[in-house]
Amino acid sequence: MGLMGADQFEIAVNLLKLIVIFLAMVQLVPILVWAERRGSAFIQNRLGPNRVGPLGLLQLLADAIKFIFKEQFIPANAKPFLFKAAPVIALVPAALAFAAIPLSTPVEVSTFELFGRAWGPYVFEIQTVHMNVGIIYILGVSSLGAYGLLTAGWASGNKYSLLGALRACAQMVSYELALGLSIVGALILYGTFSLNEMVQLQEGPLAFAWFGKQVTVGWLPNWGIIFQPLGAVLFLTAAFAESNRLPFDLPEAEGELVAGFHTEYGGFKMLLFFMGEYGHMLVSSALFVIFFLGGYGIPFLTQDTVFQSLLNNGFSPTVSSLLTSLVFLISFLMKVFFFLWFFIWVRWTLPRFRYDKLMDLGWKTMLPWGLMNLFVTAIAVYVMNRG
Repeated sequence: MGLMGADQFEIAVNLLKLIVIFLAMVQLVPILVWAERRGSAFIQNRLGPNRVGPLGLLQLLADAIKFIFKEQFIPANAKPFLFKAAPVIALVPAALAFAAIPLSTPVEVSTFELFGRAWGPYVFEIQTVHMNVGIIYILGVSSLGAYGLLTAGWASGNKYSLLGALRACAQMVSYELALGLSIVGALILYGTFSLNEMVQLQEGPLAFAWFGKQVTVGWLPNWGIIFQPLGAVLFLTAAFAESNRLPFDLPEAEGELVAGFHTEYGGFKMLLFFMGEYGHMLVSSALFVIFFLGGYGIPFLTQDTVFQSLLNNGFSPTVSSLLTSLVFLISFLMKVFFFLWFFIWVRWTLPRFRYDKLMDLGWKTMLPWGLMNLFVTAIAVYVMNRG
């Protein structure tokens, strides 16, 4: 395979992965909307959507058609270009951030024939971009979402929209500190910025060094939450605030700000804001799973064990690698879907914080606890690695 051919093939594969993963993320949004409506009905002892199709599943199609064909209004005092651009600015960072999430083990493909020539061997990563500084990229891109909310509030020409946008930005900045401190604790623990390496370091049973000696606890998984329980709680709490979800949805408190920064939005533009919110939920859940629950890993089961088991049962190396990747992909999705359901459960269970209590929690409680967690983690890692 010549150099130009290899480059062209690599570009085509990366474009294909980008399209497939983005479409999968977009298709997940209506499913989450359906799950939210059914979940809220279950919690509130109602039926929820159950008339359009089996279990109300076709309600998703009806809602999509409604959003697309509703008339698009632009308020008289709005700034048209920014008003139209704001929903896109809010959605794109979530989609770009998901590009660096490792979804499963790579698929190793043997040499194959295509277009009359031999290709391979090839390693197919189950993520759009494999980068050694994945967490830095995700944090940088995700923080851009605040610009979409602020732009929406300012460009709407509405005082309620502007106040909601200012609240959203203040809330996101306040809780990004606690979120960042919880992530730094995990970075100290793993010693890498690569999300792929973090997942690999959590394989197998619980094992750690203690004054130069290796200690193994065979009945516990080697997950980050065991070493970072406080960091996990801080990360999850801050993720709710970053996603503007109850009990932290102060930017769109109906009794105070009508609908906050998207008061003047409807139809397809409103749908883009919904997609951005659920996209941030998806990225937050995926990051929590990677940092604290082993990523796509399965407790007490390594990638090599599954691969060798499939080889021993007569599968070819390529098929064995593909099935191994599928097994770990299912594991990752199950963990992520659990936390997506947790987001829904909390929204329909807990009441909204008062705004001053929200700020007190971020600055007076979570920030000090995050600093303490960072300090304790640094000491613990030093003690464990001391020979």
